[in-house]
Amino acid sequence: GRPVMAPAWNPAGADALAAQLDGARMMRVLAECTARVRLSGTPEELESFHGLERAMREAGFSTELILHDAYISLPGRCSVQVGGRELRAITHSMSTPTPGLTAPLVPAGIGDRAAFAAGDFRGCIALVEGIATEEVSVVAHRAGVAGLLHISPTEELYEMCISPVWGSPSLETRGNIPPLPVATIPHAEGQALRARLEGGEALEATLVTEVDTRWRKTPILVAELGAPGGAPDAPFVMLSGHHDSWHYGAMDNGTANVGMLESARLLASCRDSWRRGLRVCFWSGHSHGRYSGSAWYADEHFLELDRRCAAHVNIDSTGGAGATLLDRSGVIDELKAVAAEAVKAVSGQTHKGNRHGRVADQSFWGVGLPSMFGSVSHHPPGPAPRLGWWWHTPQDLIAHIDPANLVRDTSLLLRVLHRLLTSPVLPLDETATLASLAAELDAVMPRIGARLDLAAVRAAVTALSARLAALPGAPAAPEAINRVLMRLSRLLVPLNYTRGDRFVHDEALELPPWPALQPLRTLAGLAPDSPDSPFAVVAARRARNRLAYALAEADAALDAVLPPSPTRTPA
Repeated sequence: GRPVMAPAWNPAGADALAAQLDGARMMRVLAECTARVRLSGTPEELESFHGLERAMREAGFSTELILHDAYISLPGRCSVQVGGRELRAITHSMSTPTPGLTAPLVPAGIGDRAAFAAGDFRGCIALVEGIATEEVSVVAHRAGVAGLLHISPTEELYEMCISPVWGSPSLETRGNIPPLPVATIPHAEGQALRARLEGGEALEATLVTEVDTRWRKTPILVAELGAPGGAPDAPFVMLSGHHDSWHYGAMDNGTANVGMLESARLLASCRDSWRRGLRVCFWSGHSHGRYSGSAWYADEHFLELDRRCAAHVNIDSTGGAGATLLDRSGVIDELKAVAAEAVKAVSGQTHKGNRHGRVADQSFWGVGLPSMFGSVSHHPPGPAPRLGWWWHTPQDLIAHIDPANLVRDTSLLLRVLHRLLTSPVLPLDETATLASLAAELDAVMPRIGARLDLAAVRAAVTALSARLAALPGAPAAPEAINRVLMRLSRLLVPLNYTRGDRFVHDEALELPPWPALQPLRTLAGLAPDSPDSPFAVVAARRARNRLAYALAEADAALDAVLPPSPTRTPA
């Protein structure tokens, strides 16, 4: 379909700002940003936040440094012994501490559902290939394992958080953190153990893990600069990134913090062209609290974000040496065209329009914010993580930062922000969202058949898309069109990226596209004569109603800038 709008955006303005980026200057700022180890909730981290605050004030922004309670987990000493021999090892954030767990060691492949369903792992220590993740911990706990021992894909040991709970846990969710001691050993050591086990040798492992998990005061820095003449409640674009780190964190997330500082400084110089304000947020609790800072901010400022935030851009781990691929960053449907234009202009590469996963500080799906990015540059596929072999290790140092890549990645960020700030009409392509929704419905409707009538909601998608196609020619002020676009995002984004409850955070586990429609997929997967089918219809009907309501509200919102729909049934 036609794009929602053709904004009068001048890319030359972004080019002029990007030309002022200075790699040498940025590396000097990086040295200041990464002078301390920035564990969440520590005095060293807070002191580093004070440095960010000074820099944002110098750029002309008003600032607020918030301290809030967050559930933070800092790994300590770890010991792994097999056959009386100690192996190099680390434990992980949210792992359960133990003074000594001894149990049989059993290979569990890559630790997926199929691997744990293939045998009896109750009471054992499972030996798992790959980096420690929340997905493996959840499946392993359900299989009854006593502990987890991960084999790193390289000789480096990667710091990770194994909790699936997004943000600080509540009374209802704290029990979802798997109560497992978890450790990681180097690749060669792990492969040797696996070979011995597969050769029939019986081995026992002993894990000792020390993890300091408790509530701590953690900082958030909020820096703000409004558009000229903007009202106190005027819309704004939110730029965010975490500042806490594993070790010195030069790339994760020092370089991104430098990109945020430099982008804010340069964008402030062209503030007279802004159509909306810029709010810059630096989070804590990303690495040690499963996005506790951004989740707290989403909860605490829900109504303000709902009413005022036009879009959210997150940035993470930029400028890595050897990070040559800019085509695979995550972006929501509405902003795919914005990402594609920026990637093409900066690198010549074609962005794949990858769907955003449950990663980074994307804590704002429930609010309904169109969001993009996280990491923007990646390494070619290989055994090491896509962000570089040094990611989440003590080797994440300035030596692994390429100044040219840092300038390139910051140029990408700067270009996207310039477009979001200066376009008279927000570059949100809601037709792309509806095309994605139509594809989901078209996939399930033939398999659901007569069990649930979805014809009306499918027709509503087509009708709404047709109305949106007329939006570029609407005789309405840009501000009025923007209010409608923001309203549509609030209605559609939560269906596309959450299970449907705007006021909770789904777990940090993989979700399908349009997870709010999962009951429809469940029904479609059952045979019509299945005894479970009538029960599945109950939830599917409710999912259909949730979708129908959102589509009807979106259609009504368009009446503010377009003639009323000729096909709508009067209320």
